[in-house]
Amino acid sequence: MWFTSDNAAPAHPSVLEALTQANAGYSASYGADPIMEDVTARIREIFEAPDAAVYLVATGTAANALALACLCPPWATVYCHRNAHVEEDECAAPEFYTGGAKLTLLDGPDAKIDPASFEAALGFTARAGVHNVQKGALSITNITEAGTLYSLSEMKALTDLAHEHNCPTHLDGARFTNALVALGCTPAELTWKAGIDAVSFGGTKNGLMGVEAIILFDPARAWELELRRKRGAHLFSKHRYLSAQMQAYLKDDLWLRLARQANDRAAQLSRGLMQTPNARLLHPTDGNGVFAGFPREAHKAAQEAGAKYYFWPFNQSLDGPGDEILSARLMCSWSTTAEEVDEFVSLVKSAS
Repeated sequence: MWFTSDNAAPAHPSVLEALTQANAGYSASYGADPIMEDVTARIREIFEAPDAAVYLVATGTAANALALACLCPPWATVYCHRNAHVEEDECAAPEFYTGGAKLTLLDGPDAKIDPASFEAALGFTARAGVHNVQKGALSITNITEAGTLYSLSEMKALTDLAHEHNCPTHLDGARFTNALVALGCTPAELTWKAGIDAVSFGGTKNGLMGVEAIILFDPARAWELELRRKRGAHLFSKHRYLSAQMQAYLKDDLWLRLARQANDRAAQLSRGLMQTPNARLLHPTDGNGVFAGFPREAHKAAQEAGAKYYFWPFNQSLDGPGDEILSARLMCSWSTTAEEVDEFVSLVKSAS
């Protein structure tokens, strides 16, 4: 019963097998390996973007920060939700890699940017002269940090507003595939057709050891990204081990199957908890994360039985009245089983 993070899940066996195969013999370095050629072609096909520039890095933070550095100069700002990962969990990496660009934090329920909040921020920045921060890029997270989804129309409303103000757009897609299968759309519809200029296409949270793709739909930005990746120490010499993971991920739609499994388990968990007395959802369960509150006694019972998950926020304690509602984040992964979910729900129900 491990629900701390989809990062905690194992790599899929197909990925490990692909690494073993890639390990045979010698191969060109720094992304010149033939596996990467196949990955680039496959991603371009999947995203219906024949001219897209594709690069691999090992972490989502690197993908986000490097992409944003290509979209936003040091004297400008990145517009993002105040609960976005680039704001809360990346140790100022976007500010560092952009050379000092500011983050302008926007509001909206369920960690989704309210267009009115974005429009107000754009209006404020529009006054900018030489003394003020300039308009930069928009960063959208889908699935959000609250486990919720932007619809395609919600994304398009934001990107249209950004482009009206000459702001390029970035999609933090650490859980891109979970969003994709939940929406039932195509990768193109979730990115460039929705007005996205650059996407961090995540794989680490969905069965890979550690690979994220940066996809730039404007190839004119490609050389700058290459230089920034090298200068930022994220160009792997033995790049084939990144390429092999991504190749296995995309083969036979493994990436889609794994995300569906994670989403299905989260839906099962959400339904079970909502049948529990005194339990409530903090946010809609749109992907593979469940944000829920239930009594302290139920938390004690689950954790004493070995369940692992995070309180949300973290500063809650098992000490106190047993009927007090404490909130938690419960993340499902491709490897979460229906039996684990049933056991967890049973523990919570029995102690509520």
